[in-house]
Amino acid sequence: MDKLIITVACDSRTSYPINHYCPPQEDIEGVAQQYLDGIKAGAAIAHIHGIRTLEETMQPDGRQVSRMNQEGWKRLNDAILSRSEPVMQFGVASARIEEKVKLMGLGPDMMAVAFNAHDEYFNPDPQFPPKRMMAIHPVEELLAYCKAADEHKVKLEVECFTTGAFWNLEFVRKKGGYLKEKAYTTLFLGWPGGTWTPPTEKALIYMVDHLPKNCIWNVSVMDPQKQWDLLSLAISLGGHVRVGYEDNPYIAPGELAKNNAVLVERMVKIAQGLGRDVATPKEARKILGLARQ
Repeated sequence: MDKLIITVACDSRTSYPINHYCPPQEDIEGVAQQYLDGIKAGAAIAHIHGIRTLEETMQPDGRQVSRMNQEGWKRLNDAILSRSEPVMQFGVASARIEEKVKLMGLGPDMMAVAFNAHDEYFNPDPQFPPKRMMAIHPVEELLAYCKAADEHKVKLEVECFTTGAFWNLEFVRKKGGYLKEKAYTTLFLGWPGGTWTPPTEKALIYMVDHLPKNCIWNVSVMDPQKQWDLLSLAISLGGHVRVGYEDNPYIAPGELAKNNAVLVERMVKIAQGLGRDVATPKEARKILGLARQ
């Protein structure tokens, strides 16, 4: 069993706006420090969200997604890499392909791409208005993502909210010859919206049992009640894990973690208790087969 790769996703601006500990996205130094502290605590992958603007209504192309601020992403990327060397994974998987491919030019190690429809609806606290993301990602678009990733030497993070994403992964393998070895897949449990998969042990095992061959799998859980149990199960089954403010800012039910590093530290302790060593960024690069070692 490989060493455990921990991903930290530090931005709860969309998913948990009640989290007053999370710095605003415009505070580049504050956001970067959250990542740097999380990496120091044991995370190998920094899943970042640069400056972006979520569209307020459905657009003529049938999408309601985030618009990317290229300079804002560059500033955050540079602020982290100037003081640390994590695996850099660019998030916001629902954005339009033109903007995502442009971000590949900044040289991230990895790029998140949703391999199923994006249908998310965040409204954990009624005092804040709901936030919605909606986009269809047809196989033609996924093939274009794979081609661009190969050209930029970027490894795709295959985001899987439902098992339909597995079918799409197999499609791009057969049609384009992409992602045949060490395809990095993240399984999303409990994320609200039309692509919701229940945050249960049975659901996790079902997804793992139906993963295509030659996949490295990672788990994200958006459910404060079940996150730690399910991530512990993932560790035991040989998977990797993701924690942070975006997925679950609570260190315990009703208690916000004061920073992302606290959440990473808890994950490290759980892994140690289960007898699994945690990978450094350098070790994670080797496990993932990244272009830049």
